[in-house]
Amino acid sequence: MSLAAVLLPLFVEVILTFALLFWMAPLRVRDVSSGTVRAADIALREPNWPKRTTQVMNSFANQFELPVLFYVLTILEWVTRHADFVFVILAWVFVVFRLLHAYLHVTSNIVNVRGPLFGGSAFVLAIMWIIYIVHVLTGT
Repeated sequence: MSLAAVLLPLFVEVILTFALLFWMAPLRVRDVSSGTVRAADIALREPNWPKRTTQVMNSFANQFELPVLFYVLTILEWVTRHADFVFVILAWVFVVFRLLHAYLHVTSNIVNVRGPLFGGSAFVLAIMWIIYIVHVLTGT
């Protein structure tokens, strides 16, 4: 597989993370500037942000959970020359789950729908890691 094909899903995940960051920052600034939140009330990460800001913050924070394992795996797949068509397809499935999860997180935030999207992305990522581990250990 080409480097672009392998890294494109990773790039989309990175773009999602930055999009959430650049959405979250002005919300936080607005909340503090308007007096909705006092700096002293959130200085130690106390959960005193308004609901909307909290939704975006939580979605942003979530991008540093499962996606970290995705980033590591993508780099390992490329460096060890194990990245193949199956990896790229599964990477896109993972990223689509992450995009849907983030969208739901910052909109309706229906946990009964959001949870399975998170679970789906975790399952796909686990399968990706299992395939990689088997390839490395068997030398295939």
